[in-house]
Amino acid sequence: MTDIEAPGSGTQLPCREDEFTVKQRSQTQLVLRRFLRHRAAMVSLIVFVLILLWAFIGPHLWHYSYQKYTPDNSRPPSWKHPFGTNASGYDAYAQVMRGTQTSLKIAILIALGSTVVGAVWGAVAGFYRGTVDSLMMRIADLVLTLPLFAIALVISSRSNGSWYWIAAVIAGLTWAYVSRVVRSTVLSLREKEFVEAAKALGASDARIIFRHLLPNALGPIIVNATVLVATGILTETALSFVGFGVQPPDTSLGLLVSQAQTAVDTRPWLFYIPGAFIIAIALTINFIGDGLRDAFDPRQQRVRQ
Repeated sequence: MTDIEAPGSGTQLPCREDEFTVKQRSQTQLVLRRFLRHRAAMVSLIVFVLILLWAFIGPHLWHYSYQKYTPDNSRPPSWKHPFGTNASGYDAYAQVMRGTQTSLKIAILIALGSTVVGAVWGAVAGFYRGTVDSLMMRIADLVLTLPLFAIALVISSRSNGSWYWIAAVIAGLTWAYVSRVVRSTVLSLREKEFVEAAKALGASDARIIFRHLLPNALGPIIVNATVLVATGILTETALSFVGFGVQPPDTSLGLLVSQAQTAVDTRPWLFYIPGAFIIAIALTINFIGDGLRDAFDPRQQRVRQ
């Protein structure tokens, strides 16, 4: 407790020092605080987490399997079958849970694979510059010129509908997008004082790339990873819709929509419900990406003390 003099008087007023002290916030705390204030992103994150829990935990709690026949053929939604049944008697609720699970596994694997490969590729190219940068970026440009859907369609047709092969193919054609973003970020970061200090202290190139450059480029990397989740699920949906994605007896959201396109007039629940889940997942991921982009926006990164 200290005393301060009141303006215009000779009296001393008591004042607590901690009333004028503001806690220092780390960059992580600032980013998290801005993200938590993004209402659309927070609502979308809650919805996305609920979908994840429903898709991966729900099948263990539901009394029908996605592969189990029931005597109820072509039934509309009811308490017994919340999403109805198809012509073969499969419970659509169980099938949509399985389809959502498969589509999410593919999308998340695509995002992880593309982000890891693209981030390392772009960081190495941006750090070394010169001939190494030119060669690596020309390879990335070559990958970017390849028609994603056409090549994925051809390769997926030979994979027997295995979801991990589909994810690997799409990831192998999308990492170049991340590499260009990370390269541009690293080109500016490599000129910063902390990189020069690390070099002066004898840090190896690998240590500088993985311990200094990539962590400081985490914002753009995370934002691009969320975009790739949405891209992955839409690409898988398109492949399954034309018959070159996940194959029976397994299922995915795209395959469910494809199988129900001929019954859209007679059994619309089989078409619109998995379609609604595709839209919901893509929208929530995009809103989460928007929130992360705003949270990591360098124009808002001011240190408060």
